[in-house]
Amino acid sequence: MYAVIATGGKQYKVSEGDIITIEKLGAAEGENVTFDQVLAVNNNSKLVVGTPTVDGATVSGSVVAEGRKKKVIVYKYKSKTGYHKKNGHRQPFTRVKIEKINA
Repeated sequence: MYAVIATGGKQYKVSEGDIITIEKLGAAEGENVTFDQVLAVNNNSKLVVGTPTVDGATVSGSVVAEGRKKKVIVYKYKSKTGYHKKNGHRQPFTRVKIEKINA
């Protein structure tokens, strides 16, 4: 059994027991979260695709950790002008363990 959920402007294919890394939710570690934007659900026998979401379907999980990813260096340069600009960015994330798919 799996579901396709939308959160943080992205789509994720999840099954029960999966641990996914998504955009920061602002929930504390150990807190339960519910995703109600379920785009598709597969119950091993049939696939239900929503228009745009499946009515009454939710995916529940618990927050495992929050943190920030590795630093990405942003370097801007223009030739012949002496223009250099170096900047770093660390994207915050939330790691969620999928507990149950309610279809």
